[in-house]
Order: sequence, then structure tokens, then C-alpha cells
Amino acid sequence: MNLQSVKQRFEIIGNSRMLNLALETAMKVSPTDITVLINGESGVGKEAFSKIIHQLSNRKHGNFIAINCGAIPEGTIDSELFGHEKGAFTGAHDTRKGYFETVSGGTIFLDEVGELPLETQARLLRVLETGEFIKVGSSKAQKTDVRVVAATNKDLQEATEKGKFREDLYYRLSTVPIKVPPLRSRGDDVYLLFLKFTDVFSEKYRTDPIVLDEEAKHVLMNYRWPGNIRQMRNLVEQLSVLEAGETIDANKLLKYLPNDSNNLPVLAKENSSGGSNNFSERDIFYKVLFDLRNDVMDLKKVVLGLVENVDNGSEFVAHNQELIKTVLDVDDIDVQSSPANRSNHTSHTPMVYKPTPNNQQNKEVYVEATDASAEEENLSLEQKEKEMISKALTKHKGRRKKAANELGISERTLYRKIKQYDIE
Repeated sequence: MNLQSVKQRFEIIGNSRMLNLALETAMKVSPTDITVLINGESGVGKEAFSKIIHQLSNRKHGNFIAINCGAIPEGTIDSELFGHEKGAFTGAHDTRKGYFETVSGGTIFLDEVGELPLETQARLLRVLETGEFIKVGSSKAQKTDVRVVAATNKDLQEATEKGKFREDLYYRLSTVPIKVPPLRSRGDDVYLLFLKFTDVFSEKYRTDPIVLDEEAKHVLMNYRWPGNIRQMRNLVEQLSVLEAGETIDANKLLKYLPNDSNNLPVLAKENSSGGSNNFSERDIFYKVLFDLRNDVMDLKKVVLGLVENVDNGSEFVAHNQELIKTVLDVDDIDVQSSPANRSNHTSHTPMVYKPTPNNQQNKEVYVEATDASAEEENLSLEQKEKEMISKALTKHKGRRKKAANELGISERTLYRKIKQYDIE
């Protein structure tokens, strides 16, 4: 089976060099029982590669199961994977078979394998090396014939250096590594995927397909796609429902694209009804203002530290006029400071530069002490993040998975944030 026929059979869209290389590697290792480690960001389609490997292998008639290691609680993951004996722990009322027993003869796909606890990693290593496992609460070793395909969006080599992942397991899993490229690195594949999803959803919802103008196409091709193919699919589905049959321009498209210039899950889209369940452009401006404000406050603290770490702040400014004038772009400096005033200053009171009105011929800068607490605003990044998480949860009626997808973060991260901010 050649590369093109594999793409058609498994509906793989794209012709980028990195994608073709990953597919060719998957095709070569499929007939063997070699353990494969698939690397790639969240949403690039790692599970699709695991299915390709299984379907092209001699185990294609056996069972295939995909397990998200990060979604199973640490206390129960050993039982899920390897099974348990009756009475092994509280609630173990019956003997249970684990996945490595039920899928014997087939393939197990361990997604987010980097999330496995160290104890479970040791059990997995034994399966890979000897084909044996022991149920929780048992002392009897059992044989299994399972092929393991693992995937991760983490740097496992870095995790081994930090002691969070077993080095021997890392080398055992990565016998053959496959790197699935992020969507932003696939060039023209971005537009091909957009057209594919447009056809899929226009047929699914029986609507006229959406069309992009040239500017919107440029935005689409140059967006970073932090959520990769999963994000692209969700975007096209939204547009196919809300903008059915329309020609989408750049401004309209940007309203549906999360802002990727910062680390907050901000979505530049307003609710058509004027509600607050969706995120608006105002949130983006908040982020910019917060960053600018923090930079200014940091600068004030640096200047204050320089002045207060010398015997006389006025002399310090006087002897460094050229430097200050260059930094502040002024022609002259008049220092207004006195020992009495300085004695009332604390290390938390920054120095503020105030330029004179523009109608004066020369610019002057007055250096005076002000109370920074008067400038504190009741705005913080943490508060905005809490508000946006609450909005997403409200919008999706408490469904954390959907809220996490819209915010562009993992469900585990969302759970941690909910606990951190004590969100009901």
C-alpha cells in the first residue's frame, strides 16, 4: 500500500513533507510488533496514527483500545490497566480484568503516557520487557500479548532528567519515534483542511458551504493554531452553523479565533445578544494594559532603588542627567527632592517622572515621590482569568471538557484552576 492510498483510506488531508515523513514511518513499522512513541502537540491527530499502525499490522483483527492516561485518577489507573483481585482495595467487590488482559492479541494506545505515575511506569516496563503483568492485590504473574503504541505532547527526555519519568521506560517506548507536525508547520495543508471540514459540516447540517475572501484566507494561513486540527475542526463547525452560506472576511474570522498573543484563554468574540457568556475584544485590551502597567511599575521600582541606594538621591540624578535624559527623551531635568521628603519615603514608593506641558519650549522632568498605592487598580490577571473560566463553565452548563476546549487549555488544567480560584 502506497502513501496516497493510505491517505485516502484513513482520510488524511495534506501533502507537507513532515506529514508525509511521519506517515511513511508509521507504514514501515506497522507490520512489526515494535513499540512506537508518537510525539506531537495536543490536537495534531496522534490517535489517528495509532489506528493506522494497528490497521496495517498483523493485529488488525484483534482489539484496539485508546486510553487517555491523564484522564484516569492515579489511585485507579493500575486497576484499569492491569485489573485487580476481589478485596484488593476498598470497593473491589469482584475480580476485574484490566486492559492488558482483555486486549491481548491486539493493540493498546496509551495517550499522554507522560502522565503515568512512577509506580505504574514500573508495571508498564515489565509488560514491555517480559510480556507479564500482575493484577492489583495478586502475587501471580500473567502473560499477555499486546502491542503498545504510546503518545505524548511532553518532552519525555526532559521529564526523565527531572525524575518525573523513568529513563529505562522512555528508551523502551521510543524504539521508533514518530513526530507529528503541528498544523502551523504544514503550509498549504491548513487551507486544504479548512475546505475538507467545510464540506463535511455543510453536508452534516445541510447548509450552504462558507467561503473565505483573500484577506480571511491570509489570516487563516498565518494563524498559529495552538489547538491544531482539533481547533480547526471546531472553528469550521461554528462557522458552518452561525455563518452558513456567507463569505467570511478577515474581521469576521478574527472574531472566532482565540487571541494567541498571550497565555490567557481569551476568545475575541462577542455574544450577538450582548451577553457576557463569551469573551470580547475588551479582554484582549485588558491584557495589554495589564502588561504595560506592570512594566511601568517595575521601572518605577528600579529607579527608586537606584535613588535610595545612594546617600543623596538629588546628587545621583544630577550626576546621571545625560543617561536619564537619553532614556526619557527630555532636554532638561529639574530635581525636586528634599531630605525631609525623602525621609518619609519607603522602599515601596516608586519615583514618578512627570513631563511639563507640550506648549513649553523645552521639556522638563520633575522627579517626585508619590504613593504607588494610589495608582493600584482593582484589576488583575488572576481575576480576569477567573472571570473567563466562570464564563466558559456557565456557557457550557458546567461541562468541563467543552469549557476547556473553548478556553484552549486541557481539562486537567481547568480542574486545577477551578480548585485554585474556588469556582463553584
